[in-house]
Amino acid sequence: MNISNYHAINSFIKIVQMDNELVLNVIKNPEIVQVDEPTYAKLKNFEFENGSIEVKVYSQLLKDAPDYARGFIGIAFHINEDDTQFEGIYIRPTNSRINDQIRRNRSTQYFSYPNHKFDDFRRTDAGKYESYVDIDIQEWIDFKVVVKDETAALYINKSKQPCLVVNDLKHGKTSGSIALWTEVGTDAYFKDLVITKEQ
Repeated sequence: MNISNYHAINSFIKIVQMDNELVLNVIKNPEIVQVDEPTYAKLKNFEFENGSIEVKVYSQLLKDAPDYARGFIGIAFHINEDDTQFEGIYIRPTNSRINDQIRRNRSTQYFSYPNHKFDDFRRTDAGKYESYVDIDIQEWIDFKVVVKDETAALYINKSKQPCLVVNDLKHGKTSGSIALWTEVGTDAYFKDLVITKEQ
């Protein structure tokens, strides 16, 4: 990962060494109090419409993380030039193995900025844009999103089947940049980003 390839949008980014590898560290700017916002490391001069986005992700909680922090980490895609519109898919690693079925069912999340954040979907389409997947915090997770026109599917740890399927991306068939996304209370790490474009 080359830090010069990224813009820090409402976040702090740096290259750090983990297990003898250089990885990208992203932390949300704590002054941004709203959630599901453009808080990410955005690829410079990049355009993506259809294809796959693969990256290894690792999250841990910051020392001052609030009680509702879940290790939020994921990607944003189809980001417009001024960061006022994008699609996002992320995971909540601390939810997956807790003894609370409702929280377990919220291990993954799709949202669409700015008008369809997670809380909007829970009011209008409860359960449709979230799902369970077996993951945990403080471990490297293979994270892959496949995008085709108005659909997106999330694959975790090289599973043959997606754990989350979105058939109605709210911005429709479009294109834009890609970013490595994080949320409140998360110390997020990324490596081995591979983007494959398709027509």
